[in-house]
Amino acid sequence: MDGSRIEIESRFNGPTESGQGGYSCGVFAGLLPGQGPAEVTLRKPIPLGRPLGVDRLEGGAIAVIDDDALVAEARSAPLEIEVPPPVSLGEAARASERFRSEAEVFARCFVCGPQREDSQRVFPGPVEGRRVVATPWTPEDEWLADGDFVRPEFVWAVLDCPTHFALEIDRPGILTMMGRMTARLLEPVPFGEPHVVVAWPIGSEGRKHEAGSAVFSGSGELRAAAKAIHIEVGGAPDPGSAA
Repeated sequence: MDGSRIEIESRFNGPTESGQGGYSCGVFAGLLPGQGPAEVTLRKPIPLGRPLGVDRLEGGAIAVIDDDALVAEARSAPLEIEVPPPVSLGEAARASERFRSEAEVFARCFVCGPQREDSQRVFPGPVEGRRVVATPWTPEDEWLADGDFVRPEFVWAVLDCPTHFALEIDRPGILTMMGRMTARLLEPVPFGEPHVVVAWPIGSEGRKHEAGSAVFSGSGELRAAAKAIHIEVGGAPDPGSAA
């Protein structure tokens, strides 16, 4: 271990007791050399509010360690995904009115938690006539910004939650946890401007379910995209291995 430390603040939870998957992946990806697309695999729920060790591996990859337990691995990797056409702000607003979240474990997620006053209110609902979910998103909280643009880890965060709700198109009520996320930020996301986040199901194999997501500008320009593998769980959150 090289002595580096990283900490996920307690307010950036997904499930009540662990870090939001996309945000945590974005933080870990930010430790990699360069600014290209990255793949992050989560090996266990992300501890909140305490320092985690960082082990730098051959080839520029990193491992995140909690005591002796492997928490996550991150590496530079290409994103291969076909992004569907954008959804308009009006369509996204109407879709968001159809948002439903039955999982109590995510009720206070800082991105999509309906019971949390300071959540990002990323509430994706099904778009009529299409196999996608969508939500408007205007980043307005000051802590999201780095100058005129949204900090990359928060773009990863809003790319995460909609992928879970995209899986509900085919599997209503499914409970999943993030296992792996690969994301590419094509251009900076301007702070304070309206955007649309879209997600769609890709496929399933056993307990592993794959979905894609994208952030578009209000006028339909693609700003970021991601692919996520979710692990279907029952009862207590346990992401398991996405390898």
